[in-house]
Amino acid sequence: MPPSGRYLAFSVWVTLNFCRELSAADWIAHSDLPWQQLVGLGPAGFDAYARLRFLPDPTRPGQSENDVDADWPTDQLPTLFEVLATHTTTPEDCYFCVWEGFGDADVAADDDAVYIGEENTGAPLERLGGQPGLAPTPAAPPSTPRAPKVVVPNRAYWLFRGPLADVGTWDTAAGWPGQRRLTNAEPAFAWPADHAWCVATDVDPHWAGIGGTRALITQLTTDPRLDVVPADPTQDQPLYR
Repeated sequence: MPPSGRYLAFSVWVTLNFCRELSAADWIAHSDLPWQQLVGLGPAGFDAYARLRFLPDPTRPGQSENDVDADWPTDQLPTLFEVLATHTTTPEDCYFCVWEGFGDADVAADDDAVYIGEENTGAPLERLGGQPGLAPTPAAPPSTPRAPKVVVPNRAYWLFRGPLADVGTWDTAAGWPGQRRLTNAEPAFAWPADHAWCVATDVDPHWAGIGGTRALITQLTTDPRLDVVPADPTQDQPLYR
């Protein structure tokens, strides 16, 4: 998505930066939540959670997204981030995880990443060939810098840091080695440095998960520009087949 403009005139983080030091994402990478809950609604510890729906929820078991006939808003994420910027003390210092499966496959990427399978969380990392959500990538030339990744069960991400208004500008991030072209890639996780909230957008659900204060979730659920509904992270969420 295109950047929507800066929220503050001055910032230490003048532009988006690619992160090789990944400790800021430890609260996600070291989470012991079931992986579907983690990638769907984000890490534990928030007062309330909600879902931003990109499609209406399915009306019957086994329903396909192809069966949905609805005039539904598709550009809600920029509006969501505009609201979220007012609910953090650090809108100019945010973190973003971008799923490695996004991007143009014709651009060389490293193939030395290891992944955690849901069944062996906490065990030594293994290659996840054939697991859902992971696409094989060709080997990078020896001269291409390896890009470290944040790893959770069945997913791996590149980490970026910068202003919330710069979300989506991954390809021009300072230090990005260009492993892939990430045009139009949405952040799989987005959170401010003060941990006031977290947004999780996985590749499979028809919604994005949001964790934050009760006041934030109440504001989002009553914003007429957004289709946001409360969510209980301990329960199964609606999914299309």
